[in-house]
Amino acid sequence: MSSLASDIDRHYGGTDVSARILSALAGAGKDIDALTRADLAPFDEFHGGGLASTRDLARFAHLAPGAHVLDIGCGIGGPARTLASEFGCSVVGVDLTHEFIRAARMLTTRLKLDGQCSFEHGSATTLLFGDASFDLVWSQNMLMNVSNKAQLFDEVVRVLRPGGHFALETVLAGDGRAIHLPAFWASRLDLSFLVTRRELERLLEHAGLEVVALEDTTAAVIANGLKRRAALAAQDPRALSIDVIVPDDVELKMDNMLKNNQEGRTVTIKALFQRRV
Repeated sequence: MSSLASDIDRHYGGTDVSARILSALAGAGKDIDALTRADLAPFDEFHGGGLASTRDLARFAHLAPGAHVLDIGCGIGGPARTLASEFGCSVVGVDLTHEFIRAARMLTTRLKLDGQCSFEHGSATTLLFGDASFDLVWSQNMLMNVSNKAQLFDEVVRVLRPGGHFALETVLAGDGRAIHLPAFWASRLDLSFLVTRRELERLLEHAGLEVVALEDTTAAVIANGLKRRAALAAQDPRALSIDVIVPDDVELKMDNMLKNNQEGRTVTIKALFQRRV
């Protein structure tokens, strides 16, 4: 594993994530031998919009039952389980963080979704899958940690069947000013690799991906972030929240996320691209 990959692995999974999840669930009165997706909902979808954002992106991508999906940067598997259980897909998740993959497998088995979802540790820039293996590649808020985006998008095109789709949400560079740190994806600047919307579209086009739809979601992400920040401040300290997955500086990272978007230092988008036939 490269030095950068090791640093990213430590940033997201520095402790035993599986044990922390089970301990938090038990402490909240959940039956860890009979878990439901609702039990995990407060922290399962490790991206800004939570479950609602996953559902929205799936509808945006016109995701159909039976689709074979690759989720790159799958985290602890929440989006993959949503796509499997609510949209009828079979999903393979890949993540660079060992602890996330262990937790994804553990939770998926406990939820009895391991027949529809599987998870592999690995790098999104060197995918260990055959050519034309997937109908859709899925990515929610992971591109910010990828330094070689051209190589990533070449891999996306390679594993997509001709005419297949790439659905993504991501944070992009805004007006060029430095971002406030720490952020959820990086505690240091050398872990963050933001590009502008123009740069992203150029890289995707060069790889062989044509835009189907693209929307700026910054205003909606700000509104949702304000709601989540208020809810976090008001909730019972014993309640389950994203701090199950992010044990350090949650409020500061949430505040910085809001400031970066509100001040124009970052913007956010959702997009659907299609592999050229």
